Amino acid sequence: MAMTMNDVDRFEAARPRLEAIAYRLLGSASEAEDAVQETFLRWQAADVDHIEVPEAWLTKVLTNLCLNQLTSARARRETYVGQWLPEPVLAGDPMLGPADTAEQRESVSFAVLALLERLTPNERAVYVLREAFDYPHREIAEILDITEAASQQILHRAKKHVAQGKARTEVDEDAARRIVDEFLAAATSGRTEPLVRLLTQDAIAVGDGGGKVPARARAFEGALAVAKFMRGLFKPSKAKRDLVGGSPDVYATTANGGPALVVVLDGRVIGVMCLEVTPDGIAAFRNQVNPDKLERVTRRWAATDHGDPLLRVF
Repeated sequence: MAMTMNDVDRFEAARPRLEAIAYRLLGSASEAEDAVQETFLRWQAADVDHIEVPEAWLTKVLTNLCLNQLTSARARRETYVGQWLPEPVLAGDPMLGPADTAEQRESVSFAVLALLERLTPNERAVYVLREAFDYPHREIAEILDITEAASQQILHRAKKHVAQGKARTEVDEDAARRIVDEFLAAATSGRTEPLVRLLTQDAIAVGDGGGKVPARARAFEGALAVAKFMRGLFKPSKAKRDLVGGSPDVYATTANGGPALVVVLDGRVIGVMCLEVTPDGIAAFRNQVNPDKLERVTRRWAATDHGDPLLRVF
């Protein structure tokens, strides 16, 4: 049966929710877009008039596509060059999904997305569907073809794993901007001590270049090591300008619900640094510089008003 415009409209109405689920499941905006498009193709091929609850059908198809993707992604990431980090998503992007509760906001934070990589595919699916989208265990069980009791047990395990590595607190946009301003002032001062004072003792800095942009294979660990790295990172040099092809601008924004720096050169985003903030200071810098993971960010950046840069580096 040919698909009608009404059938297309029903899918398009569900697309933002499906993209938000897929992004949390995969940690990749581009892979989430692909998974949702494949779900549309399945919807197009189905006899939609006989689908009683389209939302449930679409969620089940999408989730199982993502579970298959996660299984193959584990093998790919074993050979990934350097550190693997999620793909950042800027404030205002519908792919971030619902943000009404602390659990929903936390589930899409860069820190938690990184922690979700430790979970099995089923643990990740249950965690996302329950914590971020408030699906009842009965529906999760139907989506994953497991029992309600199994869904509850899986959620308990997943939350335990996430809690063990979590050290985040929510900050509003004004506070995020102040944190970024203080960090940039310290990073460009040429001195290590101001940076150390902003960091937790066990702070880390990690970058994902995907083998396409230079990035250290191992994280910097400890306040002093991270401070020295940041001081060097923001120190101007001809070698850095030659490496990136010019002098990029740095903007303050929020990404995945937390403070972030966006580095832009000739209208193209070449880096997003997400800061993980705790009551004790900045606990982590996660820097995404892999160009394959910055395509959606660049599109969103070009379509929004972002004001003046805070500084020009290099």
